[in-house]
Amino acid sequence: MNNEHDRLTIQQVADTTGLSVHTLRYYERIGLIHPIGRAENTHRRYSLEDIGWINFLNKLRATGMSIQEMQVYAGLQRLGDETLPERLEMLKRLRHTVEERIAELQENLKIVNYKIDLYQKIVSEQTPPIAVP
Repeated sequence: MNNEHDRLTIQQVADTTGLSVHTLRYYERIGLIHPIGRAENTHRRYSLEDIGWINFLNKLRATGMSIQEMQVYAGLQRLGDETLPERLEMLKRLRHTVEERIAELQENLKIVNYKIDLYQKIVSEQTPPIAVP
């Protein structure tokens, strides 16, 4: 993606990332995405690096990170490698939160599986066996 023709439009990025055009503009406006380069016609043109960053933001959001936390992280990222310790700590805290959520979901799944097994047993006992001639 070295020249303008290799870059993607906002609609192509929306299709690729699953975010709406509105969300992409919003993310840029609030600083989650750095200002995107423009073509001669002033339309945004995204690079592969931009898409990689947006995909990372999607993962952060999917883990439950708030928009405000994402803004802090994005700001630190733009400041460069001297912020690696702060970003590392943010990601460690996020990992801990995600691990807690996974453990909670696994406990909930155990209850669902218990009910499925219980109901399956009851249903199996109530269904008369099929007579084979």
